[in-house]
Amino acid sequence: MRPTTNANVLEEQIAQWRQYLQRRQAVGTQDVVELEDHLREQVASLTDVGLAPDEAFLVAVKRMGNLDSLSREFALEHSERLWKQLVVVPAVTGDGPAPGRIDAFVAFALAFAAAIAIKLPNLFGFIWGQDEAFYARNISLFVIPFLAGYFIWKRTLGLRSPTVRWLAVAFVAAAVFANVYPYASDQSHTQILAAIHLPIALWLAVGVAYAGARWSQVGGRMDFIRFSGELFIYFVLLALGGGLLTGFVVMMFTTIGVNAEWFVERWLLPCGAAGAVIVAAWLVEAKQSVIENMAPVLTRLFSPLFTAVLVTFLATLLFSGRALDVQREMLLAFNGLLVIVLALVLYSLSARDPEAPPGVFDVVQVVLLISALLADALALSNITARITEYGFTPNRTAVLGMNLILLVNLAWSALLYVRFLRNRDSLLALERWQTRYLPVYAIWAVIVVIVFPPLFRYT
Repeated sequence: MRPTTNANVLEEQIAQWRQYLQRRQAVGTQDVVELEDHLREQVASLTDVGLAPDEAFLVAVKRMGNLDSLSREFALEHSERLWKQLVVVPAVTGDGPAPGRIDAFVAFALAFAAAIAIKLPNLFGFIWGQDEAFYARNISLFVIPFLAGYFIWKRTLGLRSPTVRWLAVAFVAAAVFANVYPYASDQSHTQILAAIHLPIALWLAVGVAYAGARWSQVGGRMDFIRFSGELFIYFVLLALGGGLLTGFVVMMFTTIGVNAEWFVERWLLPCGAAGAVIVAAWLVEAKQSVIENMAPVLTRLFSPLFTAVLVTFLATLLFSGRALDVQREMLLAFNGLLVIVLALVLYSLSARDPEAPPGVFDVVQVVLLISALLADALALSNITARITEYGFTPNRTAVLGMNLILLVNLAWSALLYVRFLRNRDSLLALERWQTRYLPVYAIWAVIVVIVFPPLFRYT
C-alpha cells in the first residue's frame, strides 16, 4: 500500500475537483486544463507563505470562486472541510509535529519573548508607568523586531540573507536614534513626534520581512496591506477579550480583599499587549484564508458612512460660512481620518475583481476620495496660515509634511479612479500607485525621528 503524503493528498483533491468540472457539459477539456493551471499556481503561492498543501488547495478553490461560477459551487459544497481544516488543530502524525503546531509554538515563544522584553528595562531602573517618556520612545522596539523575526522564520529567509542583515541594521539604528538625543524635557515636542513616527518607519521593516522576496512586486506589497488590516482586526478582538479577562481578575481578587490593580497595570496590560501583537499575526497567518475577507467587508460597510460624514462636513462648512480653525490635536486626528480614507480605498481594491466593470460602489469610492482631498486642502490652508503667523514648530512642520504627502496620494488616487470610471484605465494602475507610495510614509517618519530633534534643538 502506497504511503499517504501531502503531495498524494493534494493530487487526489485536484483530481476530485477536475472530475467535478468535467461532469459539467458547459465546460470543455481545454477550459478544465486552463482552470487547473490557474488552481495549481494559486496552491503554489499559498504553500510558499506557509500553508499546508491540503489547506492551500481548499483556499485556492475558494479564491477561484471569485473568478469562476463552477469553482464557486465546488467551494460551497466543500466549505465545511475548509473550516474544519483551518480551525481544528491538526493532529500529530508519525512524521513529526504538524506544521500548524510548529507555527503556534514559534509564535507563542516569540510572544512570550516580547512580553519579557517589555519588562527588561526594569532591571536598569526604567519602571513601567513611571518612566513614560522612555517607554513611549521604545515601545515599538519591544514588539516589532519579534514580529519581523516571526516572518523571517516563516519565510525561511536565513540569518545570512541581505534582507535580514538590512533589517538588523534598521532595528539597531532605530534603537540608537530613539535614545541618543538629549531631549529638553519629557514633554519635548520632538520626542513625542519621534515616539509617534518610529513605529510607522519600523512597520515598513515588518513589510519587507512579511513579503520576503516578493516585496519588490505589487502583489507582495498588497498582501502586506491586507495582512496589516487583518492584524488590526485580530488585535482589537484580542484586546476586547483581554479587557474582559482583566475585569474578571480585578473583580475576583477584590472579593477576597486583595488589590490586583498593581499587577494589572504593571504586568498584565503591558506584557499582554506586547504578546498579543505576535499572537494576532500568527492567527492572521494561520486562518488568513477564512478571515481574509473581514477587512473588505468592513470596508463595504464603512465607506458609505465615511463618505456621508465628509460630504456633510464640507457642506456644513460651506453653507455656515465658518472658517476651519483646528488646534494641533484636532489636526492630528484629521490626518488620521484621511489615512482611514486611504485604507478604505486600499482594502476595497484588495477584494475587488480588477476586471469587473465600474459599479455604484466605485462611484462612492471616488466621492470619498474627492471629499477627503478637499478636506485635506482645507487643513493645509489652515496649517499654512498658522505657520505664516506663528512660524515653524516641530508639530506644525510634521503635520504640514504629512498633509502634503496625503494630498499627493489622494489627488493621484482620485485621478486614477476617475479614469477607471471613464474606462480609460484599469484599477491595476491605482493598485500599483498605492503600493509603490507606501515607502514615502516610512521615509517621512524616518526624517521626523532623525532630523527633527536636532533641527528644532530637541524642544
